[in-house]
Amino acid sequence: DFCREVYARYCSEMSRLSLEIMEVLGESLGVGRAHYRRFFEGNDSIMRLNYYPPCQRPLETLGTGPHCDPTSLTILHQDNVGGLQVHTEGRWRSIRPRADAFVVNIGDTFMALSNGRYKSCLHRAVVNSRVPRKSLAFFLCPEMDKVVAPPGTLVDAANPRAYPDFTWRSLLDFTQKHYRADMKTLEVFSSWIVQQQQPQPART
Repeated sequence: DFCREVYARYCSEMSRLSLEIMEVLGESLGVGRAHYRRFFEGNDSIMRLNYYPPCQRPLETLGTGPHCDPTSLTILHQDNVGGLQVHTEGRWRSIRPRADAFVVNIGDTFMALSNGRYKSCLHRAVVNSRVPRKSLAFFLCPEMDKVVAPPGTLVDAANPRAYPDFTWRSLLDFTQKHYRADMKTLEVFSSWIVQQQQPQPART
């Protein structure tokens, strides 16, 4: 099937690109280019095709509500129809589509891997009344049961652990079964993890 081959090749190339981005992020954090690349070399990543049809009342409807991606890194390719907005400096800013560029977002899992040094990107998608909008999103995720924890060099007295250890499987299950992803997902998930780890009182 031709489409299957095209999407499989696209995923492979996005995985390769995401590992190169991880090298840059590792260097920027002072942990070396290899640290995050090794962590993500085996990964359980996701690709999603988004379709936003025209809406008769675009000012009253969101294609996707405000949220941070629970994944590690998002590489987004937009068509030529605008709609992506990022929240920065207290207001929503539209991201102009460019055919020769990707939009790259940090997600919650990498925020935990960086011990909060990098922040998740709060964003949303708006619709319009004239034309549909399409986008192609690649989400870099660790292997399902790999423990998500920052390198020790990013934890010290001035920067204590911001989030408990977790696996991508547990965060994914949390967003599917307990809490729809929004701008507070990692905060709520962390509290949930800590609560789950506390000993339960004995029944009498």
